[in-house]
Amino acid sequence: MQKKYFGTDGIRAESNSLKLNGLTMMRLGMALGKFFTNGEHRHRVVIGKDTRLSGYMIEQAITSGLLSMGIDVLLLGPIPTPGVAMLAKSMRADFGVMISASHNQYSDNGIKLFDKNGNKLSDQIELEIEKLMDSNVEDYLVSPDKIGRAKRLEDANARYIEFQKNTFPKKISLEGLKIVLDCANGAAYKSAPVILWELGAEVITVGVDPDGTNINRDCGSTSPEFMAKKVVEEKADIGICLDGDGDRIIICDENGKVIDGDQILGLLGLHWKKHGQLSTNVIVATSMSNLGLENILKENDIELHRTNIGDRYVKEAMLKTNANVGGEQSGHIILKDFIDTGDGMITALQILRILIEKNQKASKTLDVFDPIPQKLLNFNLNDSNILKKDETVSLLDDCQKILGIDGRIFARMSGTEPLLRVMIECKNASILDTVIKQVDSYFTNL
Repeated sequence: MQKKYFGTDGIRAESNSLKLNGLTMMRLGMALGKFFTNGEHRHRVVIGKDTRLSGYMIEQAITSGLLSMGIDVLLLGPIPTPGVAMLAKSMRADFGVMISASHNQYSDNGIKLFDKNGNKLSDQIELEIEKLMDSNVEDYLVSPDKIGRAKRLEDANARYIEFQKNTFPKKISLEGLKIVLDCANGAAYKSAPVILWELGAEVITVGVDPDGTNINRDCGSTSPEFMAKKVVEEKADIGICLDGDGDRIIICDENGKVIDGDQILGLLGLHWKKHGQLSTNVIVATSMSNLGLENILKENDIELHRTNIGDRYVKEAMLKTNANVGGEQSGHIILKDFIDTGDGMITALQILRILIEKNQKASKTLDVFDPIPQKLLNFNLNDSNILKKDETVSLLDDCQKILGIDGRIFARMSGTEPLLRVMIECKNASILDTVIKQVDSYFTNL
């Protein structure tokens, strides 16, 4: 069944649109309140947000809906998405809500939902919540004496910071490391610099002055060149780039070379296998991950298990394969030994730990494999049926035949933006260029 509000990563849309305005968000709060009410105990929810201007509107609307259903609300303020997942679990909340559109521009916003254990909700649960939103959910409003209470949790970031720091070995320190940290003017602007500084690093911060409209603007994981330039200018040892809600990470070495999520998966996978930290010889990635990663893992007797795009699907596959490392090329890395969702700073701390243990420069450690030449094309097409058309199927089949066994082509509709994304990769650069031109010509002229 087609979902109306939810996509691959919660709800995401332009702020104040029909899908994401105050009225819709209040009904979402009411639907969540009804769905998660299961017993006579007082129910509670934790709500966090990033730094978007629209976060105030959405936070108040969802809170109003929840209170009307008898749910107590703990408002966390600006905090990374994994902080909401962690606090939902540690504070015995019935569920958690994160208000964020992740790496999108400020004019978009969204909702990410977590259960009491910090896991994202399944497709089936999201469908049930949608049904409640479009039903007479107001029939379940509680009596005046049972209306919920809302209060702000002042130490939310402090709790989250200590949780993250405890994932780093106490016997080592970041002392002597000079780190450029780009917080994307987003949710991690308060917590991330504190973590690195308290662990001993010299921290040069950028993207820590949010104004409600500058989240992800020319900074953060979608614009890592800003961080890379700063690393070279400051003669830093490494650069760390987070996205708007702090669950993704892109890094660069001391020379400003950008390292994506595939290289991070390779680094962690090989290092953890060597030191007996892999729970099984499987690492989970998506259909977008580079063939080069698959090849280097195979050479070291590690299987790359591919799944659909989206960290929720990565997590599901990790549970099925008992893997403790998984992630996406975009830098969304899940390290299940520490937390059940992507956490940019926890991943950063594990990378820094490896650098310290190896006692090498970042450029000698982070470049794990030679990636197969790859191109990602985006087309502004809002036609969900485009990939089912005979002409499109035929084109993609023909392109795969041209690429042969040394290449891949993969096309999908974005679950968060009105875009068709086509990934093409091939060892042979000339063949890659030929296929790129065919694909670009076809979709541009539709």
